Amino acid sequence: MAALVAAEAAAPPGPAEAAETAEAAELSRALSRLLPGLEADSKLSRRRALEALQRAIEAAWPEEPAAESAAAAAGFQGPWARLLLPRLLRCLADPAEGCRALAAHLLGLGLRRAARPRDALPRLLPALVARLAGPESERGRPPETCEELRLALVQLLGLAVRLGGAALAPHLDDAVRVLRCTLLDPFAAVRRESCQCAASLARATPDHFHMQSESLIGPLMQSISHQHWKVRVAVIEATGSVIQFGSGKSVDDVLPHFAQRLFDDVPQVRQAVTCVVGGWLLDLRDRYSFFHKLIPLLLSNLEDDIPEIALAAASLWEKVGLQWQRENEDDLKDKLDFASPPPAHHPSPDNRPGLGCRELVFRNLSKILPAICHDVTDWVAGTRVKAAQLLAVLLLHAEDHVTQHLEVVLRTLRRACADDDRAVVRSCIRSAELVGAFVSPEVFLKLVLPALKKSPSPSGLLILASIVRGCPREALRPHLTLVATELARPHICQGSENVRETMDALAAAQDMDGRQDLYREHAGPLVEWLAASHHDWTVHSAELLQFVVVVNHAGPALGEVLPHLVPVLRSCLQPARDPQMRLRLFPSLSRVLLSAKQTVDSQGHFHHYLDTVTKDILVPNLQWHAGKTAAAIRTAAVSCLWALISSEVLSDEQIRKVQETLMPQILTSLEEDSQMTRLISCQIINTFLKTSGGVADADKLIKVYPELLKRLDDVSHEVRLAATSALVTWLACVRSDDDVKSCYQSHIQFLYRELLVYLDDPDSTVQDAVLEVLKAGSVLFPELLARETEAVIHKHRSPALCQQLLQHLQAQPPAQ
Repeated sequence: MAALVAAEAAAPPGPAEAAETAEAAELSRALSRLLPGLEADSKLSRRRALEALQRAIEAAWPEEPAAESAAAAAGFQGPWARLLLPRLLRCLADPAEGCRALAAHLLGLGLRRAARPRDALPRLLPALVARLAGPESERGRPPETCEELRLALVQLLGLAVRLGGAALAPHLDDAVRVLRCTLLDPFAAVRRESCQCAASLARATPDHFHMQSESLIGPLMQSISHQHWKVRVAVIEATGSVIQFGSGKSVDDVLPHFAQRLFDDVPQVRQAVTCVVGGWLLDLRDRYSFFHKLIPLLLSNLEDDIPEIALAAASLWEKVGLQWQRENEDDLKDKLDFASPPPAHHPSPDNRPGLGCRELVFRNLSKILPAICHDVTDWVAGTRVKAAQLLAVLLLHAEDHVTQHLEVVLRTLRRACADDDRAVVRSCIRSAELVGAFVSPEVFLKLVLPALKKSPSPSGLLILASIVRGCPREALRPHLTLVATELARPHICQGSENVRETMDALAAAQDMDGRQDLYREHAGPLVEWLAASHHDWTVHSAELLQFVVVVNHAGPALGEVLPHLVPVLRSCLQPARDPQMRLRLFPSLSRVLLSAKQTVDSQGHFHHYLDTVTKDILVPNLQWHAGKTAAAIRTAAVSCLWALISSEVLSDEQIRKVQETLMPQILTSLEEDSQMTRLISCQIINTFLKTSGGVADADKLIKVYPELLKRLDDVSHEVRLAATSALVTWLACVRSDDDVKSCYQSHIQFLYRELLVYLDDPDSTVQDAVLEVLKAGSVLFPELLARETEAVIHKHRSPALCQQLLQHLQAQPPAQ
């Protein structure tokens, strides 16, 4: 090795080394003495050789005037390229981490001091590929295992890019291959440095970079949501340069990720998006093709919570508008020469957006608006807020041009004003005011009033109020009579949803103690008045809303208006009526039945209407019909029945009368898809059986237990337990019947056998519940139960419960 180094040092100078000075020759001799140490077997010896090389290089580069620095660099170039560079590159693969770190440091030192650092690129780039993007990196493990060393190597690549400049073009493949791996490095600092390197590479090779730029977009976008905000910022800035000097085709791949960063909690990230997008709008070669996609990203930050971001977005947007205006002066000549003043009712005439900005929005509004209208109703609250804010900004720029998009805008505002998020509603109110300021009343009233007439809603009224508030008074005055007439229609003016506040205010105006006194005095005439129109009600009828309010809030007054109330309920809850209306009424009926003593039975007269409620209301709605809506109605009807028999207003005789009417339908409802329906049905059957006592008809009673047995296989744990409870009650009914042996023995034996199967159920709670059922039924035929238990005990995974049941049977007194 020493002989090889000496030979290289003594070799006749080539063209590149012809100008070597005496100092360069001295450096070559010094290096020749030290370089053999790099091949030593000892890690310590190699490290000492590298440290000695560092001292030699630093000593050969003393502080000197700037005029002599070029000469010193030229003198260093020869020994560096001929002797030092190849050996340091080999040291990058040294087994010792410390040696690899020193080699990377010396390579950076050499690149800075060499006169022609670009000459090192053909050797340096492949060496960096080998350390940072070798075969193992494809599996997520780069050949260089030390994080700090990977950072140093990426910094070395960045230095090579800065010093090499356009000379990097032949080596773009190697540089991009390295960056594709390091942009996904587990070490956050490596990712940040890689982003800076990618941006530098794009700026250094603008004529060639577009051929490789698309391959960097994937890794960049995988890092754009990194947990470290500094990495996210670096990725956004790097993406800006990569696309600026690369291929515009990648804009579509990047935009969804940039849009997501607008919701970033860190202001610096949102600021980076603002600056990059603004830069694209100003300098991107294909920016005209992407205006409709980039403008929303920049305008969204005009409403940012951080003033600095909003100001930066406003400044960039103004520059974009002015630049576009200059580029299209011929097209805008008439508008520039005869500039129109701001509309008379402009909300901020002194801050009116420039002509270029307004034209950009107007010409791209048809492409931007559909996505905004979609996002205003997105399921993510943050998206809805941003979209609503952006819609207001767009309308401010579009001015009277919004007229051609008015139908879509109003439809979107009506939906968005029903949002639970107040920020969304505030922005929509602002948008509606802008519609009033820029659109003629003849136009917006033709769209707003028919929509209110067809389907009045609080959001529709809010939109109308906001538009009217934004409209110039002199323009609106000829239409006031039309607006007032529409608002005075009953289905609008009587559709208030602030019921309690309204009723309290009315009671106070009449010097009453509260709204209950108000209902007591007026409920009768009100229900009678409503009953006159109930045949025409739909779920959208204002009269239905009023009726529901009376039912829900009239309290004891309902007991005084039963002659009018029950017929309305009977008519509106028939299967032929609007299903949605029936679903609206059933919860109210359940509520008053559950508290019947304080509502419909406050006068003790409800029993006169029991047949109507059961036979004319509940029976028809418990009949099976296909569809999810029909299933929901059956669930509501079962809930009403449960409320009725739980209300404690019915005597046992009345409950038995209800049972006679409804037991067949309730047994059928045990098969419903709705878990709630099945659970309530089990509870209703349990109550029916408890009430029937010893007067149950044997034939009808026998039909009950098979349906309850089926529920022991239910997917719902609660339903299975409710079924076991009902079976205990059923056995009690059998026990009170004197004809047990003649009528029930075969059925009881079948029940025993089935229950013993569930005594080995995987669910211990169900096992315990079934054991209680068997104990309750053991008094009927104890010997039969004992035989059946002994026949299956060996089949159970655990015989404990069977043994417990047998012990219980043995402890019973002998049958008489």
